[in-house]
Amino acid sequence: MISSPLILHFPSSVQMTDDQFFDFCQENRDLRIERNRFGDISIMSPAGSETGNREGNIFGQLWVWSEKDGTGITFSPSTGFTLSTGAKRSPDASWMKLARWNQLTPAQQQKFAPICPDFVIELRSNSDNLQPLKDKMQEYMQEPGIQLGLLIDRKNRRVYIYRPGQIEECLENPDTVSCDLTLPGFVLDMGKIW
Repeated sequence: MISSPLILHFPSSVQMTDDQFFDFCQENRDLRIERNRFGDISIMSPAGSETGNREGNIFGQLWVWSEKDGTGITFSPSTGFTLSTGAKRSPDASWMKLARWNQLTPAQQQKFAPICPDFVIELRSNSDNLQPLKDKMQEYMQEPGIQLGLLIDRKNRRVYIYRPGQIEECLENPDTVSCDLTLPGFVLDMGKIW
């Protein structure tokens, strides 16, 4: 069964401020909530156990590499970022150079930081529609600072690779995905993700 998130549309006269949206998300922690650049809110159910396990594996691999590398920090799927368009997005795993993170004030770091990570990963669950995820990846690629994005489609065993200003690349059933040009030495092992 393919599902889509519940989309809430608000008239322009009733838009939430950034602080109100942050508070709304804090009050509804059991939901996965994002907001697009038009102020529409997407409400998604929490990930299923299998998808949550795969997200954990992806984040774990990225975290271990990041700790060894030491040049940046990782963020879990529950982390929200405010993009330059005003959209609030939560990639399934992400990484950012420390130099960029440290340019933010402590107050900015506490909420949905007004910055796009250098590297993002989105994982398609069996119930997700693929096109909205591809659209989200294209949205990330328009952001200052983004260097690389991966969209993992477990259902079809494909990995879509996104780089700013380049055409989407698709790998069919790869054993590994090298992110070496952006994250030196990071190779995502797909064995436990498929």
